[in-house]
Amino acid sequence: MAQRVQSVQEFLQDSFVPLVAALCSEEAERVTRRNNLGFCELVKPFCRLTSEVHMRDPNNQLHIIKNLKIAVNNIITQPPQPGAIRKLLNDVVTVSQPAEGLVANVITAGDYDLNISDRSVKASVPWYSSWKDTLMGLNTCTFYSATTPWFEAYRESFLQSMPASDHEFLNHYVACMLVVSSSEPEPVEQFLKLSQEQHRIQHSNEYSYPKWFIPNTLKYYVLLHDVSVGEEQRADSVYEEMKQRYGTQGCYLLKINSRGSNRGADEQIPDPWSQYLQKSNIQVQDCCDDGLYTVISSKNTDHFIPLDELGNDSKVDGLSNNFKTHPLQLDHTSDSGCFDGSDYLKSNASLHESKKSNTGTPHGMCLTLTDHDRIRQFIQEFTFRGLLPHIEKTIRQLNDQLISRKGLSRSLFSATKKWFSGSKVPEKSINELKSTSGLLYPPEAPELQIRKMADLCFLVQHYELAYSCYHTAKKDFLNDQAMLYAAGALEMAAVSAFLQPGAPRPYPAHYMDTAIQTYRDICKNMLLAERCVLLSAEILKSQSKYSEAAALLIRLTTEQSAWMGMDSDLRSALLLEQAAHCFINMKSPMVRKFAFHMILAGHRYSKAGQKKHALRCYCQAMQVYKGKGWSLAEDHINFTIGRQSVTLRQLENAVSAFRHILINDSKQTAAQQGAFLREYLYVYRNVSQLSPDEPLPQLPLPYINSSATRVFFGHDRRPAEGEKQAATHISLDQEYDSEYSQQWKELEEQVVAVANKSIVLSNFQPTQYCLNKYSDNSRFPLGVVEEPITVEVAFRNPLKVPLLLTDLSLLWKFQPKDFSSSDNGETKELITSGKDMIGAEVISEFLINSEETKMARLKLFPHQTGELHILGVVYNLGTIQGTTVLDGIDSSVGMQAGKYIPNGTSVRGRQDLEIQGPRLNNTKEEKTSIKYGPDRRLDPIITEEMPLLEVFFINFPTGLLCGEIQKTYVEFMNVSKCPLTRLKVVSKRPECFTYGGSSTILTPLSPSTSEHCSAYKTVVKHSTSVCSLMSSASSVDFGAGTGNQTEVIDVPLPDSVLLPGASVQLPMWIRGPDEEGVHEIHFLFYYESIKKHSKMCHRVLRHTAVICTSRSLTVRATAYRSNALENEKGEGDNMLVFVDVENINTSEAGVKEFHIVQVSSNSKNWKLQESINLSEDKDIKLANREKGKLCLKAVRCKDLLDNYTFADIIFGNEQIISSTSPCADFFFRSLPSEFKRTQTQHTMHASQGTAKQSLDSAIRLIQKCSEVDLNIIVLWKAYVVEDNKQLILEGQHHVVLHTVGKEAFSFPQKQGFKKILGNSDWEDLEQESPEMVLFNFFRPESTSVPAKPSPDHLSNLIKTSLHYPETYNHSFHQKSLCVVPVILLLSNCSQADVDVIIDLRHKTTSPETLEIHGSFTWLGQTQYKLQLKSLEVSSLQLKACFVHTGVYNLGTLRVFAKLSDQVTLFETSQQNSMPALIIINSI
Repeated sequence: MAQRVQSVQEFLQDSFVPLVAALCSEEAERVTRRNNLGFCELVKPFCRLTSEVHMRDPNNQLHIIKNLKIAVNNIITQPPQPGAIRKLLNDVVTVSQPAEGLVANVITAGDYDLNISDRSVKASVPWYSSWKDTLMGLNTCTFYSATTPWFEAYRESFLQSMPASDHEFLNHYVACMLVVSSSEPEPVEQFLKLSQEQHRIQHSNEYSYPKWFIPNTLKYYVLLHDVSVGEEQRADSVYEEMKQRYGTQGCYLLKINSRGSNRGADEQIPDPWSQYLQKSNIQVQDCCDDGLYTVISSKNTDHFIPLDELGNDSKVDGLSNNFKTHPLQLDHTSDSGCFDGSDYLKSNASLHESKKSNTGTPHGMCLTLTDHDRIRQFIQEFTFRGLLPHIEKTIRQLNDQLISRKGLSRSLFSATKKWFSGSKVPEKSINELKSTSGLLYPPEAPELQIRKMADLCFLVQHYELAYSCYHTAKKDFLNDQAMLYAAGALEMAAVSAFLQPGAPRPYPAHYMDTAIQTYRDICKNMLLAERCVLLSAEILKSQSKYSEAAALLIRLTTEQSAWMGMDSDLRSALLLEQAAHCFINMKSPMVRKFAFHMILAGHRYSKAGQKKHALRCYCQAMQVYKGKGWSLAEDHINFTIGRQSVTLRQLENAVSAFRHILINDSKQTAAQQGAFLREYLYVYRNVSQLSPDEPLPQLPLPYINSSATRVFFGHDRRPAEGEKQAATHISLDQEYDSEYSQQWKELEEQVVAVANKSIVLSNFQPTQYCLNKYSDNSRFPLGVVEEPITVEVAFRNPLKVPLLLTDLSLLWKFQPKDFSSSDNGETKELITSGKDMIGAEVISEFLINSEETKMARLKLFPHQTGELHILGVVYNLGTIQGTTVLDGIDSSVGMQAGKYIPNGTSVRGRQDLEIQGPRLNNTKEEKTSIKYGPDRRLDPIITEEMPLLEVFFINFPTGLLCGEIQKTYVEFMNVSKCPLTRLKVVSKRPECFTYGGSSTILTPLSPSTSEHCSAYKTVVKHSTSVCSLMSSASSVDFGAGTGNQTEVIDVPLPDSVLLPGASVQLPMWIRGPDEEGVHEIHFLFYYESIKKHSKMCHRVLRHTAVICTSRSLTVRATAYRSNALENEKGEGDNMLVFVDVENINTSEAGVKEFHIVQVSSNSKNWKLQESINLSEDKDIKLANREKGKLCLKAVRCKDLLDNYTFADIIFGNEQIISSTSPCADFFFRSLPSEFKRTQTQHTMHASQGTAKQSLDSAIRLIQKCSEVDLNIIVLWKAYVVEDNKQLILEGQHHVVLHTVGKEAFSFPQKQGFKKILGNSDWEDLEQESPEMVLFNFFRPESTSVPAKPSPDHLSNLIKTSLHYPETYNHSFHQKSLCVVPVILLLSNCSQADVDVIIDLRHKTTSPETLEIHGSFTWLGQTQYKLQLKSLEVSSLQLKACFVHTGVYNLGTLRVFAKLSDQVTLFETSQQNSMPALIIINSI
């Protein structure tokens, strides 16, 4: 419970003080009115005695009274009405608010720090030691309490406004002051009239109110003398007469107004009346404005009554007192049983003005400090000489009467022990007692006399005697079942027991509980029950019994019955708030109970019309519920705070509260969220109307994911038009892929290096058209004048109701700058204006459905160069009608149609786009701290105009056979106002496309006219022989072998320039990749402006083509050396090439059959000469799963030139010229790794030492003997039936033959598997696991030269051939030995001199070998040594001797060879691969 500034004992003493009535003459009131005060108001600040007072009890024991206070009030002849009391209490609580601007108190309870605004702080719990320790050591002192002045003001007013009752005498008047001015003609007569009037009020039946303590009321005569205008001598003479008439102890001369009405400037007199009179102004807030008031006070509170009301009442002998009307009397219009807080609650402004005007009125202007002392002395004299002796006398009389009536031998005080020590009669419980609250005792009843004596003792702080009397009266009342009287006695007995000095007995809390239950349940008097609760709660709280105090307070708030005709909302609100403070002040603070009861208190405050207090309670409870996951509680509290703030016209606070409801992830229903949103929009609109010139404030909805903001520079991609397909480039519809992004960066870096003559720029930065959270946003992006900038903002609607954004656009700031000149000049800053500089797109309606994330794309159109800063978005926030039917269609369908019906409430605001950059983690300082880099995606630099290229692909194929070639067209269009030049294209798959060589016609026929023509350049063949037709071409003509990047290709534009608005169509051939599957081919087009720019050097355009390839043919080839050293034409070295072609196409492709139309060779050393056909059918057709085998003869070229020799062997009627585009293009581009490998080897050789280089060159010479470097191109046609039409497809496959005898494939990445598994097994594996196609099995090519050549290489160093007759006839009868001449031809296959050793001896001894070789022998030398020059052919005459007929193998000789200039002998047997069989016949 909240703490008071005064102690509990002081509070209880001040709650019950002796009441003194005051009757003033009209002239006396006039004298006091010179100070803007009535008589009772004049003496009010001095009614507390500053010194101790002594009196004697009935046993003549001295009793000390400390800090006694009396109350002087005007006589009121009517009791206050319940409605007036209710209005008084409401007004008291209304004007008592927490002081604004003071530092909030912090109650630390557990994990909570609760801020409670307050005027002062004091802790009175047992563990409290000092204020300083509490303030400085919150860590050790976990909580402390704060005052609640509104509750204290309510409690004080409640206790003072309680009407006098017959069952108790605490509110009865003990004495009466009669006040007359010395300036009256006959003051003594005036005293007489006032005395008669007091007697008439007390004793006549005309008045039943006020109540008087005893019939013989003390009358005290006061002569009021105005020093400034009156005659002091006359006043003294009158006073002397009064003393003779009334005695020195019954009268007093009070001199005031020692100063004139004009206040002197030399002295500032304090104003002790202001703090008492502020409450007086509350009651007259609803009275008539601007009028003079006469004051008649009720107890401690003064009340104003208009003079016009006084005029209607009759005056009594010149007296100005109106005894008919109570100052709490309500107007007839408001005198009703039901009271609404809104009827009396004024706005803050009016209350403030009223308070300001009242506090500004000076009081005591004619009084000096001496006058203050005179008034204080007057009160002391009255108390010492008049009041206390009268009370002491009355107590004695009552004691004597009780003794005589009871027949007791001793006084009541002496018999106390006897009463308590005797046998006790068990008390009945409350439930057993009859409802006799209506029982009335006569005034002279002994029970009432005991109660009257107890009350008098209590008023003069004689609590022990008071307790005894209360206890005695309690028993009597209970015996008589007078429950109202008994409850009153129990109540005051409990208070007296607590206030007894030295605490001889514990506080009987059960007395109070019984009294409260009796008042509430039996007597139905909630007024008295509430007084009991207020008193008992204070006592329990002072004893740190916070739990019991809270239970007591809460018990009264559960009562829903009416109290004196009014509901209990205000009372319940105050008591619930005090209960909440009890929970927070417990030794183990119950923070959540505190918050819960503060919520209940706020609710009851709201019902009582106390909007400010309701708002305060909810705000304090919010400190506990906030951030604890209790979202529904938070929503309720915020919603109520918003509502109360709106009522109090605190619109900013209301907006903030409603904003919190909307920005948190709410668990409310859709209907509730819709209500929250409508409230917010309504309040926000009112705020905007109050300050229309203020900048747009921030809106809470919808959420914006700033990091997901994407910025796109450029126009939107054009859609496909018929057979025209625009380049895919970049768009916001594409998802970010880091791998693709890196590929595009590498392509751009590659083409930029080529454009800069192979110089890699150290500060190279890739062009970024789309910026997102994954891109590098550390640099300022570049935009181009007249090209749109699209910002994609990610909105998320967290609510379950749709949000409608209207007039949605970007908020920006622009600084014009001229980048073309060295001096930028002045930069003028323009914010959200200047449409001639920046044009902004406005989206009229943008609907976000419930819990939906939706992207909004907003565009800006820069018209000048400069620096642009995109700040945020601006829009109108609203919602649509929930149950709207559009043209008979449900509203959910209408949400996607484009037109929506708003609910009528929308507000305009903004949201900023604040993007946090990436966290820095490079240096040690950055790693140890949290630092973020910049993110500049929303701060583009607008540069001058640049060319803009658009590329269209016409009839671009999407499905091809592997190796299929189709001709398509590409259209290049310059849509800008600047010419472009240096157009290049770069791709990682250059083998898949070509624009043709330099001889290609640049302006071809339209695509439609060449649709059915062949993609190849062909000539009609007239001869029927299957011999090769030769041509030559240089790899330089096709972009290969130049040392440049083969991936970068120049686009052959006419004059190398594309003018503004111009377009050109170029042919492009596409070849299906050799692998089956889906292929993505990336094209990056690079171009520049003719005019150089400082900011932007080049531009790029991206395109990704997707081609799906299906199986066609697979080609395998093997080269073998021919045994014949010369052919029939006498030409030199020759080889046999075996080509296996298999149709692996599946039936789904619709291919009927493949025709092999031509096989071409390409090499610098070899050429195909002819086809060795085993069948007469020249046309080679391959149906599904058929395999064909070709045997081709290849001869060495005579002239070794740098150009490649193309040889074509035709199997049809047309020759495809393989040395021209596109056949040669695709061939050369399919071999980039070959050229790289050759160049790498040359570079490596040049960098090695001389000795090492000599050895390696020798090894290379040996290896070259086995190398072929013959490339085979198989050209084919496929016949496809599609839509009952037969189409002819063309294509080509490449096989690269490196080594003699080693099989080569058209699938280089799969040959390892094919060699292991076999062709059929490999196909089965492919069919079972099609995903295997995705893996690459490339083995990195080794560029190192082995230290020793392999035996296979050495065996090909020398080529041998035996010339002998296949059959030899000999007559063994005539001659037993048969000698056959044999010629051994030796051919040096290398470019160096070779030493050769021929060994004719048989080394083999195994019987199997003997059987094969037979028994023959060589005649002559068994070993020959000779040297062969480079490519030299030498013959050696040998003789073989046979002894009988048979078949013999002459291939038993062994040949050893080594290079002549090498010390190291690389010797190995040059065995002939084929047996040399001879038949010996006998004749």
